[in-house]
Amino acid sequence: MLARLFHMLLVACALLGTPLAASMAQTAQPPADTVPLEKIQALIKQLDDPEIRAWLAAKSSTPADRASASMAAQITVSEKAIRDHIAAMRNAFPHIPGEAANAVRTIKSEINDHGFTTILVLFTSLLALGFGAEWLFKRAVGGEKQPPFRADGTSAAPESSRSVKFLSELASLAVFSLVSAGFFLAFEWPGLLRLVILTYLVAFIVARAVVAIGRISLAPEDGAIPAGQEKPLRLIPASDAEARFWYRRLAVFTGYLMAGWATISLLPALGFSPDGTRLVSYLLGIGLLVLAVEIVWRRPGRPAREEARTRDWLLTTYLIILWGLWVAGLNGMLWIGIYALLLPRALTIAGQAAGSLAVRRENSTSADSARTVMIVRGVRALVILLAVLWLGLVWSLNPSILAQGNPAIARIVQGLLHGVVILLVADLIWQSVKAYISRRLDLAGGDETVNPTEAARRSRLRTLLPIFRNMLAVVLGAVAILMVLSGLGVHIAPLIAGAGIFGVAIGFGSQTLVKDVISGIFYMLDDAFRVGEYIQSGSYMGTVESFSLRSVRLRHHRGPVFTVPFGELGAVQNMSRDWVVDKFRIRVPFDTDIKKVKKLVKGIGAELLEDPELAPHIIQTAKMQGVEQFGDFGMELSFAIMTKPGQQSFIRRRAYSMIHDAFAANGIEFAHPTVHVGSEEKPAAAAAATANALARKQAAEVVEEG
Repeated sequence: MLARLFHMLLVACALLGTPLAASMAQTAQPPADTVPLEKIQALIKQLDDPEIRAWLAAKSSTPADRASASMAAQITVSEKAIRDHIAAMRNAFPHIPGEAANAVRTIKSEINDHGFTTILVLFTSLLALGFGAEWLFKRAVGGEKQPPFRADGTSAAPESSRSVKFLSELASLAVFSLVSAGFFLAFEWPGLLRLVILTYLVAFIVARAVVAIGRISLAPEDGAIPAGQEKPLRLIPASDAEARFWYRRLAVFTGYLMAGWATISLLPALGFSPDGTRLVSYLLGIGLLVLAVEIVWRRPGRPAREEARTRDWLLTTYLIILWGLWVAGLNGMLWIGIYALLLPRALTIAGQAAGSLAVRRENSTSADSARTVMIVRGVRALVILLAVLWLGLVWSLNPSILAQGNPAIARIVQGLLHGVVILLVADLIWQSVKAYISRRLDLAGGDETVNPTEAARRSRLRTLLPIFRNMLAVVLGAVAILMVLSGLGVHIAPLIAGAGIFGVAIGFGSQTLVKDVISGIFYMLDDAFRVGEYIQSGSYMGTVESFSLRSVRLRHHRGPVFTVPFGELGAVQNMSRDWVVDKFRIRVPFDTDIKKVKKLVKGIGAELLEDPELAPHIIQTAKMQGVEQFGDFGMELSFAIMTKPGQQSFIRRRAYSMIHDAFAANGIEFAHPTVHVGSEEKPAAAAAATANALARKQAAEVVEEG
């Protein structure tokens, strides 16, 4: 075909070329009047074909013109396909009565002129047989056993009740399917009758399965349960009215959909043309449209405000547009519209149902968070994956509706579909790991009952796991983005090389940042400090609250928060490891009995060890070490006590109080500064002696002068 088109292109160039080409053609080719007129007219007619003109334009234009011409050709071809499709439906409409009459004759001829009555009776008999076997099965197993009840009448095992209900529905449906289908297949039937019965039987079984899932998820019978009994837990949160409404609409919609699917599937076997089959499906689709519009306007909990009416009208218009896309044959756009309408809500419902199945009502703590998150995210990812696979199946992995004749767009669309899968896997891994780390952090919380080794291990986990979580998020995000870009056709090797060069440039230009990060890594490797420990480095001190890649967050005991880069920490003094020796001094007068004080302090140390609140935190009780030094107004006695880190201040205050009471009870005073002042007699005598000496001196001077 391409070779033929290429020859036609050469002929067109010869006819429409420049004068030079014309003269060259005259010298090399026979005269123009020797070409038959019929061939020229056929060529001109073929050149008028839009597809050939688009191909010629694509071959003879520049890349930019080729892209615009390709887009124009796509629009032209799509518009022509829609017009042809609608015209085929219009032409098929008058033939529907004739094809229906032919189908009736076909059925009668295949089942020995018995008509539809035989089909209806046989199908009803199979349903009755299946329901009878299902009833006998329920009687044999004793029905749905109720879970045990507590003394107050509430159910003791709602999860067990839900599991029993689910297994009962599944087993009953399996018995119905095996008996009805097995009985029918055990006998020989005419070929067309077998096809009709099996198709409608499969549709009925699928509809029953969907309705059973809706009954388990919505539990519409909750309103009929007595008030003294606990109602089953709904997988989808809804009120009783909402549960009954959506369950009934689900049953009607599913039944109509499966009946229509069975009917449309049988029409080709009954002699309907492809156009007639599609037309009947579009007419039956009006019923689905009516049901959807009725759900929009009659759903419970619908607000009565004007904004709600406007939204309902817009939603109704949207549904009509979807039906129009289906009739126009734009199946790709149809499914995109359906996904935009239903996929967000489907993800929410699937997540709620999965969460209800995963969470245990008796123990809904964070210990189950990893399992819950994995199930919820896994179910949501499965819903999106099925939607993507179905969309790829509709487009047959080559979305011609959006990318006919344009491989670049086709590659981008396929890359987007693959990218969705990659992002889903990355999200599932990240959410699962994050939930697991959060669970480990919760379990590694402060617990004073564990031994010191376990406490140290938990403290190290609280320190390292948040850093690992942040690094994992960066790595997963980078890998997922690179894989998506690679799927879209982007060459990621230059990006990786550029990232390496950019990293080197950052390393040279931000040496302080690199120093902080590297220092932090070595602090972690050395286990210098952990979250919850009190450290001091230079002028910074406080309890370690958290880490980042380049800094540590310290909470001072008075409240301020310090964010200190690792590169500025230097030597770190950790005050929360192993044990603490707390020393304090007390001044007593010089005449204090030191042996008596030592005996009193020994008794106080014994009392501290007997205190159930203080004893677990004391490693070595309080004792007096002796006289430390002599001061100006007393002597200083030194005391020491060894405790667990962080408990020394509390124990020292209690020891102070007990020492004060013991000293007061035994007549021992605390030394305090004093000033000694003499009596008034000595100064008076000195003054009198001085006065007498002055008087004698003056008398001697008078005698000498006389």
